[in-house]
Amino acid sequence: METISLKINGVQYDVPKGSTVLEAARAANIDVPTLCYLKDINEIGACRLCLVEVSEGGRPFRMVTACVYPATEGMEILTNTPKINQSRKTNLELLLSNHDRKCLSCVRSTTCELQKLCNEYGVDELRFKGVKNEYKIDDATPIIRDNNKCILCRRCVAACKQVQGIGVIGANDRGFDTHIGSAFEQILGETSCINCGQCIVACPVGALYERDDTDKVRDAIADPNKHVLICTAPSVRAQIGECFGYEPGTDCEGKMVAALKKLGFDGVYDMNLTADLTIMEEATEFLGRVNNGGVLPMITSCSPGWIKYCEHYYPEFTENLSTCKSPQQMFGAVAKTYYAEKMGWKPEDIFFVSAIPCTAKKFEVGRPNQAAAGVPDVDVAITTRELGRMIQKAGIDFKKLEDASFDEPFGIGSGAGAIFGATGGVMEAALRTAAEVIEGKPLEKLEFTEVRGIEGVKTATYKLGDITLNVAVASGTGNAKKVLDAVKAGELDVQFIEIMACPGGCVNGGGQPIQPAVVRMTTDLRAVRAAVLYNDDATSDLRKSHENLAVKKLYDEYFGEPNSHKAHEILHTTYVKRGL
Repeated sequence: METISLKINGVQYDVPKGSTVLEAARAANIDVPTLCYLKDINEIGACRLCLVEVSEGGRPFRMVTACVYPATEGMEILTNTPKINQSRKTNLELLLSNHDRKCLSCVRSTTCELQKLCNEYGVDELRFKGVKNEYKIDDATPIIRDNNKCILCRRCVAACKQVQGIGVIGANDRGFDTHIGSAFEQILGETSCINCGQCIVACPVGALYERDDTDKVRDAIADPNKHVLICTAPSVRAQIGECFGYEPGTDCEGKMVAALKKLGFDGVYDMNLTADLTIMEEATEFLGRVNNGGVLPMITSCSPGWIKYCEHYYPEFTENLSTCKSPQQMFGAVAKTYYAEKMGWKPEDIFFVSAIPCTAKKFEVGRPNQAAAGVPDVDVAITTRELGRMIQKAGIDFKKLEDASFDEPFGIGSGAGAIFGATGGVMEAALRTAAEVIEGKPLEKLEFTEVRGIEGVKTATYKLGDITLNVAVASGTGNAKKVLDAVKAGELDVQFIEIMACPGGCVNGGGQPIQPAVVRMTTDLRAVRAAVLYNDDATSDLRKSHENLAVKKLYDEYFGEPNSHKAHEILHTTYVKRGL
């Protein structure tokens, strides 16, 4: 790697050639504050918090924005002078002059990047007073937008447009009236927003957040007439620890289950079970399409953000979608049909909750054809963040909990189910089952490594018996667009496609714990969280969905066989051609 030599605060450093001043400073383990900056996504120098002083060629020092200014050979950089600190403090005071300062009640209190910087720079009074904009909160969808707290950093805009390729929000008006909104001032519910929540995790303040459904859950737990059950998605165990100070990439499954039991749930279950059930239905559906001339390529249906994206932007591909419900919805459907009958409960007396790393799941619970027992399959979907707040509010000391295990009869999940949370995981799990069904013998090697990894688009070819199978995997709807456009143009010949709405898959979902931009710049959260799931798989005694005894029991006692008429009634769904 080619380097350049420069001085930062009087100390000589060698840094990679082509670095910005910000990257050079961070390579030298020197922190420079930012608010608008998101590496490779939003590099616009708008907030002016990263101001530093530089001297080039012996010329006098001058102020520049570190996030966009190139570092050069022999440059001298100052990052912490009185002039710099005063400039940063003034910029923070100006931001606060048009900011709703209800910090104590804000959902982002303690994880707000603006709050943190104000504490560091001693901003303890409102120096600039005058007219302040007032905005109505847009709360008609699971994604809530409060422009009263927006600092116009445009990180949400960049995430929506540059990463997801959607662009339903942007800067409206100019000057003091500038605000983030949708075209013609539409509310989000009137746009083609897919509720993926990537705008939320990009936002440095409390201007964007998910609808909080935790009171509904607490009320249900307090109702003696309700059987309150919960299942947790694979990714939650790899994320929840971050809410309590654990390093990203820490597996906290046992403590998570213990916390849920202390919260008072009547049953705590592993969504890996219905991930396995999804594979049984999906793999069977795929083989049926291959053998019977069905619509190909078949595309996975586990990600509700992706489903809504397809319905809006590629309605012609809704026929290609697997008709399987997502694992979340399957679990609720099984609980309110099979399990309700087994326990002698009325479906309406079951309150089913899912804990998920996804904001789009909140939209999914209200979709049509998601009520197998005549009542919603899932009553409430709460994000990893909401679960963390519930545990904190209940006064539970998460770190001191003894590990606990999921409850029977739905506590069994395979390693194939666990990797659902990582991009490529659904594909790999399906391939394990499809390959053994086609070849009629156990696989010598279970890992399909070609579909692993955090790349936005992956393709692979496998020879399964007499079938040559071409597959593609995409994560992030911006990458989904690339794959679908290539299929439409005849440039990509595949039979099976996995698409996840969020880059990296569910481990990077819109409901994940908030991490500041500096962490996102230095740690690949997608990779470290996914490693938890792949480790669960590698160390599991059960690594194939079709060998899950709990799933076999469901078919023996209730569904008969995968894709049976009863399975279609309960475990499958339909889609809507929404268009733009």
